Amino acid sequence: MADGFNFDFSLEKCQAILQNNPYSEHWYEALCKVLPDYEINTLERVACFMGQTMVESAGYKAIIENLNYRPETLMKVWPHYFPTADVANQYAHHPEQIANRAYANRMGNGPEESGDGWKFCGRGLIQITGKDNYSRFAESIDTPLDDVPEFLTTFEGCVQSACWFWEANNLNALADNGDVLGLTKKINGGTLGLNERQQHTSNAHQVLQG
Repeated sequence: MADGFNFDFSLEKCQAILQNNPYSEHWYEALCKVLPDYEINTLERVACFMGQTMVESAGYKAIIENLNYRPETLMKVWPHYFPTADVANQYAHHPEQIANRAYANRMGNGPEESGDGWKFCGRGLIQITGKDNYSRFAESIDTPLDDVPEFLTTFEGCVQSACWFWEANNLNALADNGDVLGLTKKINGGTLGLNERQQHTSNAHQVLQG
């Protein structure tokens, strides 16, 4: 039994949940190191955490927000910032420029030219976004803000930022009740991918019980 958990959380079980992720050993080490610090240490809590983060990160493979959008997608996703084809065409397929425009002057970010949109774009297993969230996370782990973007691209940083979000939103209480719908609304802001989240959570629960 891995230290800090009240059930047998083994590498083999983690690998089964992560479904042949090539870095499953690194993820397992990070999960074992960080989850207990946030009391994500019961079978139900770990199953819910992994079920949700599997969807949020596309199987623990997408840890940085994908901002490589086509013009028509920019106009659909952010019509306020990319209102015309002329504007969208200038930014399309330039992730850094897209982030700097789309996330400017909100979530604590400065104007487009500040570069904050890209610096504080979504990172981690539950992708935290914006200078305000980065700052709160940095404070929680007593780390300089400027060091956080790079930390969020590490295995430990990806897990810890998701745990911080989990704790900040009191998600252990929902996990204890097996409330996948409630967890999804808190994490996603809606119900996107609910069926997939339910399936991953159920699978994780079955694997961890084995």
